[in-house]
Amino acid sequence: QLQASGGGLAQAGGSLRLSCATSGRTFSSYGMGWFRQAPGKEPAIVAAISRSGGGIVYEDSVKGRFTISRDNAKNTVYLQMNSLRPEDTAVYYCAADTTGYGRRQPRYYDYWGKGTQVTVSS
Repeated sequence: QLQASGGGLAQAGGSLRLSCATSGRTFSSYGMGWFRQAPGKEPAIVAAISRSGGGIVYEDSVKGRFTISRDNAKNTVYLQMNSLRPEDTAVYYCAADTTGYGRRQPRYYDYWGKGTQVTVSS
């Protein structure tokens, strides 16, 4: 079970930090991803990280602004979001890729948490 938290309202240029925790003992074997879904759109990758943390991918528009990280001892993955823009407004989801890779495509993710709303005002 994945539980995302940390969403909320921020002004453009501000920061938020999302967390996604799980109680499972297999967290360290999962690749983890953050996705977002804007109204009327499909979920899209924001960032993903492999089980070891050595492989990381970002969606182009968040490169240099967002940072994904994980703490396997705490069974938690984070998304630090800086320099927020109104177009970052969406529901953000964390998800687990049981193959361990942390890939871009939603279809590779087996477990999804409930979303957390991020709203960025201009």
